[in-house]
Amino acid sequence: MHVLVICDNTDESTLVSFALKRAGMMVVPAADLEAGMRSYAAEPAELILLALHELPPVEQVRHVRRQGDACLVVIADAVSEDALCQTYEAGADVVLSRPYSLRLLVLQLKALLRRGRGTSLSILPSFVIGKLALDPSSRTVQVEGRPSRRLTQLEFRLLYLLMLHRGQTVPNEVVVERVWGYDEEAEGGSEMLRALVRRLRAKVEPDPKEPRYILSEPSVGYRLEVPD
Repeated sequence: MHVLVICDNTDESTLVSFALKRAGMMVVPAADLEAGMRSYAAEPAELILLALHELPPVEQVRHVRRQGDACLVVIADAVSEDALCQTYEAGADVVLSRPYSLRLLVLQLKALLRRGRGTSLSILPSFVIGKLALDPSSRTVQVEGRPSRRLTQLEFRLLYLLMLHRGQTVPNEVVVERVWGYDEEAEGGSEMLRALVRRLRAKVEPDPKEPRYILSEPSVGYRLEVPD
């Protein structure tokens, strides 16, 4: 399990890296974003942990997402609800606030990595429903003949889950457990899910503001509706 830890505080970086190594993960530390992304370009990590103090979390996430689609966990000082929502919208998969529990951090990272390794995407067949085609080998989706869009790991897991249960409403708690690997009641579970759905709609829907494929049942769950 390869984790890139980008942290500009030596003490925090040492503590986090030690905890992850004890949990059996291979940790590559970096002291700033530029060094971290050079490391990622040379050897892509399965998960990136951002724990910087200088830049706002949303700026950190945007910087990383321009170059990588690994699972992305952010550790930040307390931020407003608007800033938290913006960080998820920018592409964060999990956001934790300081102070945080190293034990819980390790468990959440393990859950994310475990979900990513559960089934090799290369052995999954292409999935075509109507005008929606999902290619697991390249982790891309094509809709209505438009150019293919590459999905992040979590976007892929969500779309694959909804396609497996086409026409059925998948409860929110089931989606969070299947996609992230832990209970919806974990920190930020509901907002994580809403943000992920919005990001996936941006890649799938002709008009994300008027979704036709990924539909929601308020306070219940989500379902995929694709005409034959």
